[in-house]
Amino acid sequence: MPKNSKVVKRELDDEVIESVKDLLSNEDSSDDAFKKSELMVDDQEEKDVDVEEGSDVEDERPAWNSKLQYILAQVGFSVGLGNVWRFPYLCQKNGGGAYLVPYLILLLIIGIPLFFLELAVGQRIRRGSIGVWNYISPKLGGIGFASCVVCFFVALYYNVIIGWSLFYFSQSFQHPLPWDQCPLVKNASHTFVEPECEKSSATTYYWYREALNISSSLSESGGLNWKMTICLLAAWVMVCLAMIKGIQSSGKIMYFSSLFPYVVLLCFLIRGLLLNGSVDGIRHMFTPKLEIMLEPKVWREAATQVFFALGLGFGGVIAFSSYNKRDNNCHFDAVLVSFINFFTSVLATLVVFAVLGFKANIINEKCVIQNSEKILKLLKMGNLSQDMIPHHINFSSITAEDYNLVYDIIQKVKEEEFGSLGLKSCQIEDELNKAVQGTGLAFIAFTEAMTHFPASPFWSVMFFLMLVNLGLGSMFGTIEGIITPIVDTFKVRKEILTVICCLVAFFIGLIFVQRSGNYFVTMFDDYSATLPLLIVVILENVAVIRIYGVDKFMEDLKDMLGFSPSQYYYYMWKYVSPFVLLCLLVASIVQMGLSPPGYNAWIEDTAMEEFHSYPTWAMIVCISLIALAILPVPIVYVVRRCNLIDDSSGSLASVSYKRGRIIKEPVNLEGDNTSLIHGKSPSEVPSPNFGKNIYRKQTGSPTLDTAPNGRYGIGYLMADMPDMPESDL
Repeated sequence: MPKNSKVVKRELDDEVIESVKDLLSNEDSSDDAFKKSELMVDDQEEKDVDVEEGSDVEDERPAWNSKLQYILAQVGFSVGLGNVWRFPYLCQKNGGGAYLVPYLILLLIIGIPLFFLELAVGQRIRRGSIGVWNYISPKLGGIGFASCVVCFFVALYYNVIIGWSLFYFSQSFQHPLPWDQCPLVKNASHTFVEPECEKSSATTYYWYREALNISSSLSESGGLNWKMTICLLAAWVMVCLAMIKGIQSSGKIMYFSSLFPYVVLLCFLIRGLLLNGSVDGIRHMFTPKLEIMLEPKVWREAATQVFFALGLGFGGVIAFSSYNKRDNNCHFDAVLVSFINFFTSVLATLVVFAVLGFKANIINEKCVIQNSEKILKLLKMGNLSQDMIPHHINFSSITAEDYNLVYDIIQKVKEEEFGSLGLKSCQIEDELNKAVQGTGLAFIAFTEAMTHFPASPFWSVMFFLMLVNLGLGSMFGTIEGIITPIVDTFKVRKEILTVICCLVAFFIGLIFVQRSGNYFVTMFDDYSATLPLLIVVILENVAVIRIYGVDKFMEDLKDMLGFSPSQYYYYMWKYVSPFVLLCLLVASIVQMGLSPPGYNAWIEDTAMEEFHSYPTWAMIVCISLIALAILPVPIVYVVRRCNLIDDSSGSLASVSYKRGRIIKEPVNLEGDNTSLIHGKSPSEVPSPNFGKNIYRKQTGSPTLDTAPNGRYGIGYLMADMPDMPESDL
């Protein structure tokens, strides 16, 4: 039946469905605590049951309109800007095609198993990250709060990147592109090229001076950059409008935001392959350097990329899967989305290096022409003999191969004087070896290459619109990782919470659109997510496999999926994945300790980046980011371990529903009673079972109505049992 509608249909016979409301109505009216207790009950196939059995139930929890919409949402969340500007850089830096081997291995041993775990718990318990980990282990309920904090930190600066993309998108509707040439400066006597631009390049100057108007240090605020402030506001308005109705609004946008980047990538790949030099870039990219593959650093960076590429620990994966039907095949979803993510990264790498190969070819041609002119001058001045130049060489139309031949000859003949001649080796490989990632790739290297495209404004519009869509897809999942757990836990209105969240994030985000804002983006990117997310995912694994129990979890999966998952996951979850995650955590801490904390500042006078160490106050901010993200875990543990917060809902016996039976729970005054099913310790709490049974009242029992259980749950009646005395409930 349609969402948020109520079916009122009653069979005029002795068999009707009981509801939670009716069961509670049999209790003493003064027993308010009992009436407020929560119930986890069977609501599988609620829509069909409502119609067929004449219930009066309204399941208010949203649901995906189709499986395709859900898959696109997960793909949009996992496939983000990192696939375009991080994966190609890592692939080039860590052995080219050989890097794909450790990446695939780690995808199989930590990526897919942990992604499957998050999908399964979200779909099984049908709550956001806070509710899920409260249910599995109340003492570890801080995991969900930590995920929300990390999501908020990441959303703060991630939307700034979308704002930057919006600015470049808005500036792309002009020919020539504004970053095509260095600007000219006029004074009273003459006109000259802007010195800062002349020392760097047109695209570099445009990024640092026109777009960011960057200051020379973190401590030098420089005030707000009004252009970027407007773009940041526009980005948050887009996110707010898309998320205000939850998946009902964002789900429809996914059809465009998730699919459009693939259209652009394919168009760029086709166009790139037709460009001169593109094959050189792709060949360079996938030439395997097997000796590099054995270095521990390569495996650490591959594991980190797998970890963040799938969005593990953010809570967005759990939030999206919580809106699924409980019999959805989440194992298929985990494998499908993981490999879509991988192949998207490979596709983006092909595109990036096809374009960078074209750019390197252009730069190499300029190098050949400039150095050929130097050789001609040296020949005229008599510094070089004409006899050393091969007869077939024509300097007016010299190729790169001929120039390198002449270069090698001159280097051998004039070995002692060669350094003073000022000649350079013009090799495409040298240009391609200049590893570029992040904003340097998107806003400098790629924009420079596009200035040489025919119809460059069109390609620029497409490229930055693709970046906006990639960013929005990830932002939807990140914001869902904040909104869904809070709505599920505190029962606030999603629309109001979404607006408040976006407003608060915008005002805090103003620190990123100062002239020094780019340095704060670097700080948050380095310190706000890496360590906290690793700790969160390790604790998720411990909570499910050690505390809840891997055997019980495998049984739950069999009940939910209709088949037993491979024992491969059993061993990955229990042994391999925790070990690899711990190694990754230790390696990340060591790497962070060995790397001097600092940032690259843009110096206007030299038109170059210069490494600066963080001042004391900035180091305090970095440590605070890590501490604030992790802090909810020990706080919640101590609060629930010491019973610092009284929960009256657990003061009486509670009722849990399992396989068509009402189970009377004993009073548990000392244990944790804050899980979704009260009254048992975490290890004893029965997992929710969502069978397809329709439970009926015994013949002769009074007619009862059905009623919703909570804001997003539904209560169905248990049946096929002897009538029980009122006191047993």
